[in-house]
Amino acid sequence: MLKNNIETFLECDKEYNEAEIVLFGAPFDSTTSFRPGTRFGSSAVRHESYGLESYSPYQDKDLRDCKIMDSGDLELSFGNTKSALTDIYHRTALILKDKKLPFMVGGEHLVTLGAFRAVWEQYPEVCIIHFDAHADLREEYLDAKLSHACVLRRCWEMTGDGKIHQFGIRSGDRDEFYWAKEHVKMQKFSFDGLEEALEELKGKPVYFTVDLDVMDPSVFPGTGTPEPGGVSFDELRRAATSVCEKANVVGCDVNELSPHYDQSGASTAAAGKIIREMLLALSKK
Repeated sequence: MLKNNIETFLECDKEYNEAEIVLFGAPFDSTTSFRPGTRFGSSAVRHESYGLESYSPYQDKDLRDCKIMDSGDLELSFGNTKSALTDIYHRTALILKDKKLPFMVGGEHLVTLGAFRAVWEQYPEVCIIHFDAHADLREEYLDAKLSHACVLRRCWEMTGDGKIHQFGIRSGDRDEFYWAKEHVKMQKFSFDGLEEALEELKGKPVYFTVDLDVMDPSVFPGTGTPEPGGVSFDELRRAATSVCEKANVVGCDVNELSPHYDQSGASTAAAGKIIREMLLALSKK
């Protein structure tokens, strides 16, 4: 029997009522400061996922057995940042209200702010684990406070000091690094200390945000602001899986894939596999 052609990420095709995790795309890149194109990331990773397997030999688990729904991409206003963040907020709030886990695929990193606002309202004590090449702690960038370069600073305004744990950071303005010493917990260059942070956060609600440019551009060139000196795919896979297995993750996102900067498709495949491993690790709960 013929069926509607509905494109979903791998086997994430469960009905909303039975889903425990709800995937959605946030195709937005209007504040990108260098190379645009992340608005195409979520649709690309969904389409290219058909070249991947739903089964993970790393975890011996298959997405076919998980209760996950891919609800597609939001239709966001590229010319209105506040409107786009509001739409992301409402989608996240709806998923949380229905006692499901929101999993967002960006888009530039600013999209995290819309989702995090909804999570913070429901979990005021929420902490953040942040993987990234960039600190994203500027007070403003080019006179804009709503910028991908400022997203974690805006999140800090909700969490307060000591609740943001950053890993892999290797780029930022000098003032960001000085400010970070007083207000957040930053691990530069690597994932050293991640297990200790997970032990510290045990039982606490955690929002997990992954900027894929934490990977070295030699393995992940498909991003808007590539920064040499990053981690390998396998280092990110292991670290992201550990967070999803051990932390009380109440919301998460993966962002900053800009697919057309890597015509080989390898960056999109890497993004898809990271998302797969995170979904499977979260589903183990």
